[in-house]
Amino acid sequence: MRALVDVREAGLPVSGQRRRVPGLRREEVAHLAGISTDYYTRLEQGRVRTASMGVLHALGRALRLNADQQRHLVRLAQPDPGGPAVAGRQQVSPQVERLLANLVDTPALVFGRYLDILAWNRLASALLGDLAAIKPRRRNYARMIFLDPHTRALSLEWRERAQEVVSSLRLAAGIDPEQPRLRDLVTELSAHDSDFRTWWTQHLVTTRTLGRCRLSHPVVGRFDVDWQALNVPDGTDQAVVFITAPHGSASHGAIRRLDAWARSRDLRAGPVPAHPD
Repeated sequence: MRALVDVREAGLPVSGQRRRVPGLRREEVAHLAGISTDYYTRLEQGRVRTASMGVLHALGRALRLNADQQRHLVRLAQPDPGGPAVAGRQQVSPQVERLLANLVDTPALVFGRYLDILAWNRLASALLGDLAAIKPRRRNYARMIFLDPHTRALSLEWRERAQEVVSSLRLAAGIDPEQPRLRDLVTELSAHDSDFRTWWTQHLVTTRTLGRCRLSHPVVGRFDVDWQALNVPDGTDQAVVFITAPHGSASHGAIRRLDAWARSRDLRAGPVPAHPD
């Protein structure tokens, strides 16, 4: 994070010498936070098990963290004493499956840990492609937005959407950075996409639960949608994402045409009975 902080913005004097790396040096962060360079170095390297809230907030101010980044820092430095959630198979509840099946004119899908797609309705499959034809291990939104040509081209604001995905994975890494599923996903994306590799090292962290995006679909053309993610309150780390457009709008008409096309292609809803993490 210190590589992203401008020395001038931090209020530090700037010498005429060229810096070998961008951002703040360790000793500068320590000075701004009022702690020793040795202590900050041990914190950065993960050699300090706990740090006080006062120190963490001082570091947040020194690094000019926003609220989401500050919460992420606290989570990293003071993990839940109960430990990370036990990894295992994720299943979508019958109630959530029923919710997806009953939605009309609304693409919807269920994200699990690390943006694995666990369930979807027909319209979601019409948007993202035939999800049932994708192997469960590869049916992951992060993987698709970086590596799948259709999903990548779907969003006209790809860079913004992709950075939100990186941020979501970074937040998940704060809970359990050594989880094999997450580690494998990050390794694959880092190896195959330079943008992901760059953004991952920048420790992008932000939390968004709703927004608007512009889409370009090869069947119905360009249209705008709103999206909202609602967490499932059952401890499974699942979220239901709804994609909507105002009734009677041109975008709503595009969704209706997309639904008719999906029916003609026999695209189906697809909850996954059991998904390995």
